[in-house]
Amino acid sequence: MSKKIFKGSIVAIVTPFKNGKVDEATLRKLVRFHIDNGTSGIVPCGTTGESPTLDYEEHDRVVEVCIEAAQGKVPVIAGTGSNSTAEAITMTKHAAKAGADASLQVSPYYNKPTQKGLYEHFKAISESVDIPIILYNIASRTGVNILPETMAKMARDCKNIVGVKEASGDLDQMAQIRALCPSDFQLISGDDSLTLPLMAIGGIGVISVVANIAAKDVATMVDEFLKGNIKEAQELHYKLLPLIEAVFIETNPIPVKTAMGLMGMCSPEMRLPLCSMSEGNLAKLKRTLKDYGLMR
Repeated sequence: MSKKIFKGSIVAIVTPFKNGKVDEATLRKLVRFHIDNGTSGIVPCGTTGESPTLDYEEHDRVVEVCIEAAQGKVPVIAGTGSNSTAEAITMTKHAAKAGADASLQVSPYYNKPTQKGLYEHFKAISESVDIPIILYNIASRTGVNILPETMAKMARDCKNIVGVKEASGDLDQMAQIRALCPSDFQLISGDDSLTLPLMAIGGIGVISVVANIAAKDVATMVDEFLKGNIKEAQELHYKLLPLIEAVFIETNPIPVKTAMGLMGMCSPEMRLPLCSMSEGNLAKLKRTLKDYGLMR
């Protein structure tokens, strides 16, 4: 397996719905929008893609549609994680067969495995496929943190565990990951507000929520930093901060999908238990979109 590098602005793409069904036509349009606006990769079926409410058939189909729409122009990193190791293996094998470039593997949620359990879980998945695996560390959602030492052991022992989407919110932990893991282990931001700080300590990009509505600016910010144009990257970072705050004013992906509805990008339709925004937060979101120039 060749070592693929996943860097730049990678979007955690929403799953558009229409009358309760996955809207495949709009999903294809969104993938093309990202390719046209400099996005470096597509992650379907993540948190932002409402993966918990997709059934198995829908999950597989969303991955397939993104691969078809990307046409090899950007990598597709399929979200195929689960709190069941066997289930994660099944979904990851499907993604590999469908032509995904990599798999994003969230740490098991609810059952709260030990560090040994985390290691064995990810090792079993890595051994089931040949495609690269990017870990997804987000203890605020899963209830368990992948410690840097555990991550380093997996990076050494599992040839296709190539990086991590780090969403712990802890820059000290991110620095420890960079220090303990092999130099080619790919450290990717999972928090839009920390993308620039993370790149300053060795990160190579972001798997982004806000890129759904500000694709070009996020891509440019990351590219400018990686090219050494720090001032330009800083300016875009501070420009994006109010928008980032707005898209996390309620549980993700409620605000970003609502924003996309307001912008005419897709229906704001979500599946329960996600629901429409409160009136106060909706008003704040609208003001921020107008101030940013994303809607009138």
